[in-house]
Amino acid sequence: MRQNEISRERIAATEPQLRPYIRRTPVVAASLDDFGLGHGPLHFKLEFLQHAGSFKTRGAFANLLMRHPPPAGVVAASGGNHGAAVAYAAHRLGVAAKIFVPRIASPAKIARIRDYGADLVVVGDRYADALAASEAWVAQSGAMPIHAFDQVETLLGQGTVGLELEQQVAELDTLLVGVGGGGLIAGIAAWYAGRIDVIGVEPEAAPTLTRALAAGHPVDAEAGGIAADSLAPRRVGDLVFPIAQRHVRSVVLVTDNAIRDAQARLWDVLRVVAEPGGAAATAALLSGRYRPRANERIGILVSGANTTAVDFGR
Repeated sequence: MRQNEISRERIAATEPQLRPYIRRTPVVAASLDDFGLGHGPLHFKLEFLQHAGSFKTRGAFANLLMRHPPPAGVVAASGGNHGAAVAYAAHRLGVAAKIFVPRIASPAKIARIRDYGADLVVVGDRYADALAASEAWVAQSGAMPIHAFDQVETLLGQGTVGLELEQQVAELDTLLVGVGGGGLIAGIAAWYAGRIDVIGVEPEAAPTLTRALAAGHPVDAEAGGIAADSLAPRRVGDLVFPIAQRHVRSVVLVTDNAIRDAQARLWDVLRVVAEPGGAAATAALLSGRYRPRANERIGILVSGANTTAVDFGR
């Protein structure tokens, strides 16, 4: 087995290690008709109900349990959700954590990180700035870095979302997944390994995977938009890219307005509160950027509820 291999077997072996520390998040069955889109089943995987509010908690625990944090503890750079997840996992396991976030991190995410007892540093304008600061701290302190998406254990942890979803809904044709750095979609795609269509969804203002697939390798892309605190690193990970290239069927882009509308519609129809990054996958369907086939069985991952607003500006 190669050290960097992200496979079904390794994801399956990771899941029992995480199980005592993570929630088995629910799936809500709905239909296209609920959203005025015709007929056909929809299944929403509500991963925002995970500890710390997102799927990131799986990858955080995978790192802390499968690696060996030094006395200096762990360090993470994050737009917010990864930082909250690492802070939560470190708190549960009694490990010191230092978290770097950019100024665009939402107040809700900053509050979560502080509530979990981590040492929080706000620095720079974007995730890349926080990452650079965290790397400097690693060199200075000897703390163990936990990368938000480009780390083997992170990918294995996120892949357990796919394992869990397949146990809950065995017959899916397609799964829509929001993309930032790509850790979630790569982990899920590695689990399904082409057995269903995994579709990535990115904001038009942060097309990291779209740009990488067009270039044939990870490249810098724009990093803005309404979901910049969760879906806007400068580029996808080096470990992420070959998995996505092999197992992600396609990537679609959605506008900020479509994301806002998806947030509102998720609340109106399902009473689900999702932050912008958590609503991006739903936006692809509701805006018509992804058009389902007849009788297609669609799953949508909703992850990320670290937001302070529920009125969505209306």
